[in-house]
Amino acid sequence: MAAGFKTVEPLEYYRKFLKENCRPDGRELGEFRTTTLNIGSITTADGSALVKLGNTTVVCGIKVEFATPTVDAANKGFIVPNVDLPPLCSSRFRPGPPGEQAQAASQFIFDIIENSQIIKMEDLCIEKGKLAWVVYCDMVCLDYDGNLLDACITALLAALKNVKLPSVSISEETGLAEVNMNKKYQLNIRKHPVATSFAIFDDTVFIVDPTAEEETLASGMATIVTDEEDRICAVHKPGGSGLSSEKLQDCIVRAQTRHREIHKLFTEVINSVTPTINVKRDNN
Repeated sequence: MAAGFKTVEPLEYYRKFLKENCRPDGRELGEFRTTTLNIGSITTADGSALVKLGNTTVVCGIKVEFATPTVDAANKGFIVPNVDLPPLCSSRFRPGPPGEQAQAASQFIFDIIENSQIIKMEDLCIEKGKLAWVVYCDMVCLDYDGNLLDACITALLAALKNVKLPSVSISEETGLAEVNMNKKYQLNIRKHPVATSFAIFDDTVFIVDPTAEEETLASGMATIVTDEEDRICAVHKPGGSGLSSEKLQDCIVRAQTRHREIHKLFTEVINSVTPTINVKRDNN
């Protein structure tokens, strides 16, 4: 009977749970799904990370290349994020050029990189006006079950922290780049933004970390990005139900708590791989 009711009236089915301050999967309204993080799993990339948020799985691979700085930004490098939602991750996506959701996610992440100053573009300059790094950040969704933005930003940050660039200098004799693979350094990660997404039901009930089904049934969505100093980097509200100042403040508090949870996860994972990184450095 319950299965039939859910099929015929899925929203009413959800409302019955929300009235009891819980969800069909057993979570409380403010409870995230289990989050797991793996760093450095793609050996062919310059940096990588895989994030699982419940069933939602995103892998971020980073490649770095040389580029010539632009004339009007001679002392800056480049970061190019791209989100891919292939058909293999969900039946809702089709083959072909990036769809609207993938494009919107890529633009959102680009804005976060700029607004939060994860990396200053000046830090990617090798020789002013001559040579700079371009950092390609490809985030591929392997399994889509909602809350793409949170997973993508966590995967991006973890992958960036995994990158190690070789020392590069410009030869005075030839004017060409000379790369020293025996001397590497990590990117200067200045800020650590974390996204927290909410689904809104009936303009009053807010749940965190929505599944794909919850996103479909919700009357609105909102994503709040905060950094380690509890500052707001972005508030993303793509239409739907409104967001009162009181509800916004509640969401900000939950986002700040979420940041501390993710920071703890980052610390545990990075500490677990640090000995491996040190061994590699000693061998180089």
